[in-house]
Amino acid sequence: MAKSALLKSSLAKKYWMAFTGLFLCLFLVGHLFGNLQLLIPVSEGARDQFNEYALFMTTNPAVKLLSYLTYFSIIFHAIDGIMLTINNRKARPQSYVSFRPSTNTMWSSRNMGILGTVILAFIVVHMTMFWGEMKFGGLDDTIYTTADGMEVKDLYTLTIKTFQDAQYGLLWAIAYAVAMLAIAFHLSHGFSSGFQSLGVNHPKYNGFIKKVGMAFAVLVPLAFAVIPFYIHFVLEKI
Repeated sequence: MAKSALLKSSLAKKYWMAFTGLFLCLFLVGHLFGNLQLLIPVSEGARDQFNEYALFMTTNPAVKLLSYLTYFSIIFHAIDGIMLTINNRKARPQSYVSFRPSTNTMWSSRNMGILGTVILAFIVVHMTMFWGEMKFGGLDDTIYTTADGMEVKDLYTLTIKTFQDAQYGLLWAIAYAVAMLAIAFHLSHGFSSGFQSLGVNHPKYNGFIKKVGMAFAVLVPLAFAVIPFYIHFVLEKI
């Protein structure tokens, strides 16, 4: 088993990557349910609902702790994937021309470095545009009082206007979809391998786990990718 670029113990890598990877799958589901609120028309209270959700996600102590764990896990996965790819290429003899990994491995498993780079770039941009603005940006100028009397930053309007922008909105939606495609490929390899790393590896269950993993890898990123296009083309303008 190859050693991690960040962890010296291959055994530590095995379990750490599995636990954090499966944790990130849970995070994606929770984040998706929160983002689906963006599909609600503003006339039906979407602004209040989404902003109250965003406030809860950035102020609740338990959620904040999970958020920091999530950020660390994502960055670890992305950087480790890139460094492992570099180390593997340096260690592979160039003259070994008969080596054909495509015959017995998935494309995603052979290109985790590329996928990690795309995902890491997406995280940086995404965090800067939305989380960064929510925590440190100029949204203080757009604080308003909800129907429940709660003062919140208007992250809903920032998000909707980003994807409805006449000049760049569609480009942002396409870039978001490309990032979701990279995540889909990553999940297609990582979901089932995470269970295998934890010892859940039996002929009786492997087929089921792979099917669930492929369904997860397709449906969750697809649902995320639909949101910005729906905002751009369908949702009422604000």
